[in-house]
Amino acid sequence: MIVALALALQVATAPVPDSLPVVTLGEALARSARLDPNYVAALGQIDNAEWGRRAARFAFILPSVTATSDITKNSIPSFNIGTGQPQSTSVTARLTAQYELFSLRKVAELSRTGAEVDLARAEEVQARFASAVLTESDYYAVLAGREFARSAADRVRRAEEGLALARARVASGAAVQSDSLQFVLELSRARVDLLRQATAFRVAQLDLGRRIGAETAVDAAPLDTAVAPELAVPLDEALRLALEQGPAYQAARAAERASAAVLRARRGEYFPTLNLSGSHSRFDSEFFPNARNVSSVTLGLTFPLWNNGQREIGISQARVSRDVARAIRADLERGARADVTEAYEAYATARATVALSETGLVVARENFRVQESRYRAGATTILDLLDAQVSLTQAEVDLVQARYGTRLALAGLEAILGRRLFPGNTQ
Repeated sequence: MIVALALALQVATAPVPDSLPVVTLGEALARSARLDPNYVAALGQIDNAEWGRRAARFAFILPSVTATSDITKNSIPSFNIGTGQPQSTSVTARLTAQYELFSLRKVAELSRTGAEVDLARAEEVQARFASAVLTESDYYAVLAGREFARSAADRVRRAEEGLALARARVASGAAVQSDSLQFVLELSRARVDLLRQATAFRVAQLDLGRRIGAETAVDAAPLDTAVAPELAVPLDEALRLALEQGPAYQAARAAERASAAVLRARRGEYFPTLNLSGSHSRFDSEFFPNARNVSSVTLGLTFPLWNNGQREIGISQARVSRDVARAIRADLERGARADVTEAYEAYATARATVALSETGLVVARENFRVQESRYRAGATTILDLLDAQVSLTQAEVDLVQARYGTRLALAGLEAILGRRLFPGNTQ
């Protein structure tokens, strides 16, 4: 127990352990984004969507080209179209090109792939801010854990000083034995709390290390404890920014556009398709075939009339997907004011809570000082002093929670808006 308490005191009082690597918030955000599976997947979706759009564009200017070659060995000689003689070996090479001169599918495909690129980019921003919120939460947990451990260590120190004072008063006859027993109980509780806070602090460092890809625990560099600034944008402006560039709203609109393009492509299957194709074939009994060359150009018109309802099923499914995407987008936009207002006011409330917590800490410190002086003079009871000590510890904890709660509230609002409101906040 004594060894564990000593280790806990060392962890609680050491500002930055020399054995642990230290990262800033900006470094943690940059490193964690590259490792977050959701963000890595979002980046991959952008690459996939970009290639889809390139393919849709190439379809307007380039034909599809296929080259094939085969060699056949027969058990008995058969007629060879290349040499015009019976032979046991036949070699064929063919080059085919096909181009769609008219197809509504190509136009709809270009629109769909463009919408999917916008969707992938919006989801990338959304994943990046979601990863940032998780990283900031782990980062602040380390900073808060250190301060909680220090507060717990101060509680142990105050309990030890109070126990010494109570014993002195009991020895002088100014207090009864129960006074010292009350402080023995408080000291035990304080030591248990210190062990718990030191363990939580260590776990928070391990969580941060995992978040940024470190094999060991990582410590967080201290941040500025200045009062959080007021938001530079009013609520109505924040709502407008969210609807215009918020990643969730952009993704919903892009998903609606993509589903609408799929529906147009499905409906385009009712129209004919005009294709131009050409081929060049070579025949021989040996490779490379050169005995006979045949070239052809074909202009074909395909008019789908009926395919047992498969076309209609596809259109119905595409229409349902479009309607669902439209409903999701409309629901998000209707709820935008409530979501932005909640995040906006959460930050304002957190800022006010910090101010109240600072005042509460000042009051708690003064109350503890007065109660300790009164107890020394025999003008109050041990219970009043213990209550003042517990209130002081709680006031310290409340202030720490309010400070980092403000930063997390800001991160939540920035995730909705899709932009940093205070760029220096990540330093």
